[in-house]
Amino acid sequence: MAKGYEKNQERLMTLSRYAKDLVRRSGAKCELCEATNVKLSIFEVPPVEVEPHIDDCIFICETCKEQLENPKRVDSNHWRCLNNTLWSDVPVVQVIALRMLKKLADAGEFWAEELLGMAYPSDEISNWVAMAD
Repeated sequence: MAKGYEKNQERLMTLSRYAKDLVRRSGAKCELCEATNVKLSIFEVPPVEVEPHIDDCIFICETCKEQLENPKRVDSNHWRCLNNTLWSDVPVVQVIALRMLKKLADAGEFWAEELLGMAYPSDEISNWVAMAD
């Protein structure tokens, strides 16, 4: 049990080293909903690799994190921000935006379905999005 704990602590330390770069990349705002002046944390986008990498992480607010980790608590109105996020230059942000839009569209949110219809992700991003299925 101690071995798993130690590995987790090492992973968390590695992730914490990305904080400054993520603050710079995000402009100190949530990379999904663009919330400012809120606590932001690092979120690893599944599938999680053995070794953490900054390109697999996003910097998000507690509201977004809570809803990503607990799909039953999703507030569809919160995710209308994906209208902007979908066009991010950061591939991992696009992946999360597309995954969430797909979930919302599957749940009957017409606006999410329309937005998905306007998205033309690269093959690489489409493959990454599909990895969650």
